[in-house]
Amino acid sequence: MAESLAVAFRVDASTLIGSGHVMRCLTLADALAESGARCFFVMRHKPGNLESAVCSRGHQVLMLSSGGAEQSASYSEDEPPHAGWLGESWEADASDTLKALKGIELDWLVVDHYALDHRWESKVVGCCRRLMAIDDLADRKHQCDLILDQNLGRELHDYDGLVPIHAERLTGSDYALLRPEFSRARALSVEERKTREPGNILVSMGGVDAVNVTGDVLRVLDSIEVVASCRVTVVLGAACPHIDEVIEQAESMRLDTRVVVNASNMAELMSQADLAIGAAGGSAWERCCLGLPSLLVVMADNQRPGAEALKRAGASLILGWPDAIEETLPRAMHEVFAPGRLLEMSQNAAPICDGLGVQRVADALREVSDE
Repeated sequence: MAESLAVAFRVDASTLIGSGHVMRCLTLADALAESGARCFFVMRHKPGNLESAVCSRGHQVLMLSSGGAEQSASYSEDEPPHAGWLGESWEADASDTLKALKGIELDWLVVDHYALDHRWESKVVGCCRRLMAIDDLADRKHQCDLILDQNLGRELHDYDGLVPIHAERLTGSDYALLRPEFSRARALSVEERKTREPGNILVSMGGVDAVNVTGDVLRVLDSIEVVASCRVTVVLGAACPHIDEVIEQAESMRLDTRVVVNASNMAELMSQADLAIGAAGGSAWERCCLGLPSLLVVMADNQRPGAEALKRAGASLILGWPDAIEETLPRAMHEVFAPGRLLEMSQNAAPICDGLGVQRVADALREVSDE
């Protein structure tokens, strides 16, 4: 069965949503394709949609119209909190998705979208043999055969009453969807941190960073004496609207700072870094896999639980919302650059994620397909 799987992903990226949902689905699609699966991506045509990134990996994109304007939140009690991200009603989106997938015999439809719930899933389930939902929030019902929530501290019982009794549940960071480059780099990255002198800082605020939190971090960082001799690497996604501004800022900094756009070697850059300053999203699991301590900026309410879990595990400190950086970043820098603190955080981070989650999820899809 595995060699003939046909899998579709209903997922979006945009300047509001960011790139993380598409990137983790792309990681799973790549793993499935290695075993002969055919993968399709159904995405709306929004700014920052990542269509080219998906196509470059050999997967087919079925692009939906742009729809209406996105909203940061839903203002209806009958809708999921993130319903505004869709730019359409769930009914219209389900209808558009069914039209896009017409004629394709799907083994799996994977939905990774905070705006969609059991109503959408119930309407489209007829186009596939099975449906998988990827979630991080446990805040709405799903009509699915498999639920994936890769967040640290997430428990099976968190989805009691939210998924059908028969649904397979994959919860926790053992199932984090990381590209293979991270598991390959893991052992050496963790080991080298035990002996080297800290001096490299990685700043990565996600694939979009629409409001240029990166610029705020660099401005404050450049004024902190305890890191005056450090080297800084800034990673920006190609969809970031502030690339030129950040490059100009980096060139004028006191700190030795370089900017990398659309990095293809994130595992290498993270392995070279001794501390990351970044958004509290999915890249947090990449950092843990490589034993990289983090200072987390909370960019959205849905990132807060994951950030708190990483703080409790001793792998990260929380800087808070972007407007708190000026106050919290200097204090955090003095704490983590105290002797032995970064190594302690690294050793707390590494056990959280081994980087093999994507294979576990791919195996689960195949096993359920064979039932």
